[in-house]
Formats: sequence, C-alpha cells, structure tokens
Amino acid sequence: MEQAMTATGTLGRAQRERAESFRDHNRTVFDAQRRARRGPTPEIFFTKHLDNTRLVKEDDPERRKEVRSFTLAMSILFLLTMTYVWQHFSSIELGYSIESQKIQVDHLREENRQLRLTEAQLADPDRIDRIAKQLGLDMPQPGQVVRPELTFMGGEGVLAEAKIPTQLNR
Repeated sequence: MEQAMTATGTLGRAQRERAESFRDHNRTVFDAQRRARRGPTPEIFFTKHLDNTRLVKEDDPERRKEVRSFTLAMSILFLLTMTYVWQHFSSIELGYSIESQKIQVDHLREENRQLRLTEAQLADPDRIDRIAKQLGLDMPQPGQVVRPELTFMGGEGVLAEAKIPTQLNR
C-alpha cells in the first residue's frame, strides 16, 4: 500500500513539475510577443466619428435602367415558373381525380351487376309461384283477368272487381 502511495505521489509531482514548466515557457513567449508588438512606445488609437447623414446619393439613370430591366426579367421568369408549376400540379390533381372516378365507376358497375343478379333471382317465375302458393293464391279463374288493351278499344273501364268481405261491413 505504501508503494502505491509512493507511486501516486511521484506521478503527481511529475505532472505538477511538467505543468509548471509549460506555464513558465508560455509566460516567456507571451512577454516576448508583447514586447515585439508594442515596441518602445505604447500604441494609442483615436476614434473618429463620421457623420454621413447629410450625404445624398446621386441618382444614376443607367443603374436605374439596369435594375428595372433585371426586375422585369425576373418577374417574367417568376410568372413562367409559377405557370409551369400551376399546370403541373393541376395535371397531377386531375390525374388523381380521374383515377378516383375510374374506381367509382368500377364500384358502380359491380353494384349494378349485383343488383341485376338480385333482380333475376327475385323475378324467377318458380320462386313467385312458390310464394303465391304459400300465401294461398291460386291460378286465376276464367274471366278474372281483364287485359288493358281491351279497355282502350271500347271495352269495359274496370280492370278488376274487389269484393269486400261481409265481416268488415259492420
């Protein structure tokens, strides 16, 4: 343990000596630079206050013409660029709109196909006959069916007669 303390003490002393030698060296270099910079007499700087508020800049017609032509050229370039950008984004937006409408048309076609299939299933004569028999309906008796074409040709005006049950008359 004593050896560790001795080693630590010698290491710390060596670091301190090295730091002191660097400090001394830097101090001598700094002093030499300061002496070389100033010379035998100190430097004195005076501030000079300038007041340019009374000065008026002379107008240059040639420069004004250059600025106007440059401004005009940049404005035209800006307008052309903005027109191109507007057209580009409009075409992209229209493309998205067309695609969404194509998708909507496809959905509507599929829905139409499904509705036609449902209509065909519901209009099946066998299905209608089965439902009619379940409800107690029979085939019409002769004379019960009156065709509408006959009414326009001078036939009777009544297509069907409804008979009210006697229980409802009370």
